Amino acid sequence: MKTVEVIVEYAGKNLSAYIEGVPIVTVGNDLSELEHNMREAIELYLEDNPNPCEQLTGDYELKFRIDTATFINYYSSIFTKAALSRITGINERQLWHYAAGVHKPRRKQAEKIQNGIKSLTKELEAISLA
Repeated sequence: MKTVEVIVEYAGKNLSAYIEGVPIVTVGNDLSELEHNMREAIELYLEDNPNPCEQLTGDYELKFRIDTATFINYYSSIFTKAALSRITGINERQLWHYAAGVHKPRRKQAEKIQNGIKSLTKELEAISLA
């Protein structure tokens, strides 16, 4: 099964998504709605196109890719820059620069953010409330 990458970007008060090389674009208020809308847009595209682009032929799964600025902005109601700094070890001011698009994180910095989130996820999954 192949993977089709869906690019997610922060668009002011909502999210937008597209598949590179495919004439499909959609929006949503959150990731769940965005995923639903993307699947619906793909269905409509496939219904209207007897010869769809190669990416959407056969079996595939969707993988949603979010850039660092989109992640920081979208989850800002959950992760303050200070909290994200503690989780990732990245200076809070630098996180502000990433969120504003002033700087794009180097690969190593993006990996630190990814690893910090994965570590927090693992920690939270291990919790059992009494």
